[in-house]
Amino acid sequence: MVHRTLWQLAALVLLSATPAFADEAVLNNGDTAWMIVSTALVMMMTPAGLALFYGGLARYKNLLNTYAMTFTAYCLASIVWVVYGYSLAFGPDKGGLIGGLDYFLLDGITVASLQGTIPQFVFVLFQMTFAGITLALVIGSVVDRFKFSAWMVFALLWVTLVYCPVAHWAWGGGWMASMGALDFAGGTVVHINAGVAGLVVALVLGKRIGYGREAMFPSSVTLAALGAALLWFGWFGFNAGSQLAADGVAGSAFLVTNTSAAIAALTWMCVEWALEKRPTLLGLASGAVAGLVAITPAAGFVGLGASLIIGMGAGLLGFIFVTKLKHKLGYDDSLDAFGVHGICGIWGALATGIFANPAINPLGTGLLYGNPRQLWIQLLSIVGTAAYSGVATLIVIGITRLVTGGLRIDAESEIVGLDGAFHGERGFEIQG
Repeated sequence: MVHRTLWQLAALVLLSATPAFADEAVLNNGDTAWMIVSTALVMMMTPAGLALFYGGLARYKNLLNTYAMTFTAYCLASIVWVVYGYSLAFGPDKGGLIGGLDYFLLDGITVASLQGTIPQFVFVLFQMTFAGITLALVIGSVVDRFKFSAWMVFALLWVTLVYCPVAHWAWGGGWMASMGALDFAGGTVVHINAGVAGLVVALVLGKRIGYGREAMFPSSVTLAALGAALLWFGWFGFNAGSQLAADGVAGSAFLVTNTSAAIAALTWMCVEWALEKRPTLLGLASGAVAGLVAITPAAGFVGLGASLIIGMGAGLLGFIFVTKLKHKLGYDDSLDAFGVHGICGIWGALATGIFANPAINPLGTGLLYGNPRQLWIQLLSIVGTAAYSGVATLIVIGITRLVTGGLRIDAESEIVGLDGAFHGERGFEIQG
């Protein structure tokens, strides 16, 4: 009788405890380790990979200025993010448009706080690296002619007024997330957002002195290619890390990321070879970045076959827009931030709506798997992001002008180069 009573008591305790254990988030050491590594990989993409890529593409007299602008973008975004940016992006939803200030200075987040199966501090840092690189991507459109002081003000305002709201829309419970838009790692939030902003600033600034009349060679194709390789390496954390877990979806995202980049690089090279009669290293590097951009929104939703199509489309679209259409349209996007990130980001977001495979990830079903509505949702998210980024960037430009007196450097400094005229440094010692 006593034994029977003990067994009944033990069963009652277990049954009553089970729901609590099922609902309670539990730290997973494997997921945590993977996310710490992913965060470090994405961090490296801005002050190392993108800085070298953009620095190598810039003219020799502006190499260090380009690097410095990229470096400061990461630093500024880091501070804004932990003070109030994370709260605006991931705080409690306010009407589908923005988060609240509940996490101001990360208030309420402790070492015991979890985001899924990882520490919330790790999630905060992971998302911070996305804010940093998105801001830095804008630089590609405006190198050689943007005042450094104006950039500092612009960067602070842009992260606050443009990046944080769009991040909330897609990932923080905003209107895009509510309608089911798919953006695994940043097609709209990062690439379309930055690409459109870069185009707007480039149009406002106007063309560089001598654009279209004199050759503007990259300072170092070697540095640019090295930067692209570091971006490719870091992108594994960017895409596979966005699963926030070390699981099969992360592994699939890792695979398709590499595949899309590789086939896009080869596509760009082959088209260039056929039309221009020479395959360039710069073309290979640009193609790889285009493929990485396009697969970003789709990485956790598509399989191998789709990644090949997405990558080939990115290589072809990137080459055509950067080498042909841009010159016909007549605007000066210095390093083709819009052509690579904007155009290929749009293609990737649409392709996600076509190829999202529920067998890869049950959270996403695309057109080819019986859900044509997803393509419409993707289009709405693209238009909404582009429209807001364009208008909000114009507002940021207006405020920056009021604060700094103007965006563009003086003609003499532009001709001499900002490395010497402003920073008092030189990226290369020229032997005379």
